[in-house]
Amino acid sequence: MTLTATVLDAPNARELADFYRRLLGWTPLDDGEHWVTLRSPAGARLSFQTEPHFVPPVWPGEPGSQLIQAHLDIAVTDLDAATDYAVAAGARLAEFQPQEHVRVCLDPAGHPFCLYLPEE
Repeated sequence: MTLTATVLDAPNARELADFYRRLLGWTPLDDGEHWVTLRSPAGARLSFQTEPHFVPPVWPGEPGSQLIQAHLDIAVTDLDAATDYAVAAGARLAEFQPQEHVRVCLDPAGHPFCLYLPEE
């Protein structure tokens, strides 16, 4: 078995893929109406699938709400600059920030992702 990609559902696959393309600088591989795959220079893949019944997760989780089932961790060297860059690309800074060396952001579909400073 070989894991080939992580897939995020969204109301519009192309719109969400375009956000992550701007954020990460990855190259599109597949670009269909309802399915898009991005590839990193190292070969990692992140795919996006249109889900017409998509319900964004709530951060932080609340009983009875759509809970987060996965999130992306993105290492950065300058947390403030990376946060500003993500927001300029279309992310929103989450109101709740649980750690000093991590910034939780929400992508345009509402998926949380974490920008973080790796421990040295």
